[in-house]
Amino acid sequence: MANETIKVGFIGAGANTALRHIPGLRAMQGVELVGVANRSIESSQIAADKYELGEAYPTWLDLVEDPDIDAICIGTWPYMHSTITLTALDNGKHVLCEARMAMNASEGRDMLAASLANPDLITQIVPPPHLMACEQHVIDLISDGYVGDIVNVNAWITAGSDFPDSDADAHWRHIRELSGNNVMTTGIWYENIMRLVGTASSVSANAQVVVPHRRGWDGTRQQMTIPDQLDAIYTLHNGGLVNLSVTTASGPFLPPNQIWISGTEGTIRIKASSLGEDPIVTGGRKGDDTMSAITVPDDKHGSWRVEEEFINAIRGIEPVTRSNFTDSLKYMEFTDALQESWQSGMRVYLPSS
Repeated sequence: MANETIKVGFIGAGANTALRHIPGLRAMQGVELVGVANRSIESSQIAADKYELGEAYPTWLDLVEDPDIDAICIGTWPYMHSTITLTALDNGKHVLCEARMAMNASEGRDMLAASLANPDLITQIVPPPHLMACEQHVIDLISDGYVGDIVNVNAWITAGSDFPDSDADAHWRHIRELSGNNVMTTGIWYENIMRLVGTASSVSANAQVVVPHRRGWDGTRQQMTIPDQLDAIYTLHNGGLVNLSVTTASGPFLPPNQIWISGTEGTIRIKASSLGEDPIVTGGRKGDDTMSAITVPDDKHGSWRVEEEFINAIRGIEPVTRSNFTDSLKYMEFTDALQESWQSGMRVYLPSS
């Protein structure tokens, strides 16, 4: 499809689809946005009119089975990701799927197997944007020995934290039927950390549901089973320990998201205050009196180009790196391991691949 027009349909036109995927794909030469399917034909028509997406389809299956559509962008919650992806690949469509990959690792494995069975089709999971600006430079620093051998990584994820409130409406991330085993933004940040220091070999986790009931979308009181406070210690395949703490119920006065990477020769700190702002990176090595700012060179400064990478991959220009199904399955396996560990109280070992 190097010189052909690529026709894209959207299943779910939520916040991130409207913010990033629609404008990102529309900006690409030779890409046509031709249709949308939401949860009803009425909402599909509203989205089609609002975002100029062409045809409003009655159901997602009608869109996937349209032979004129080349690729789909899945913007639903995780509970539909596997079903739609498998059906889309079976119908010869390229797939850009919103994160998280699926409800659990079993669904993720099905998605990966289907993508491997269709090597001519491009599959991509939307990656986390938090560290894009500095990621490559930090990876290079670690690879070049800036911190030496990694001893420990400490990550505190606090964005969106507030005091517990049982009167607050449930978010889709609080609803297991929609989100599966995903816990808050744990999978997102594990993926960020995984890119820097590698994957986990085992994990011990403790978690709690601080707000046991929230107001459901129908106004009724609903029981919560997904934790809103999690602390995990996991070992890395390449050596070192990671302490990961994620909370949404510890109050608004906590410091911003930050990751400390400590080794035998030095330390790197990444402060990721909010989306839309570049992370602040500082570091210090043996013999330094204080930590100093680390400037990311222009040629290593990353940015959001997910939609560009998706289309380029379809055209055979570049491979998908953010994020392919193989890497995405790794954070789904980690999420499942967390679930098993905090419920059983035992250390859980992850696949070695």
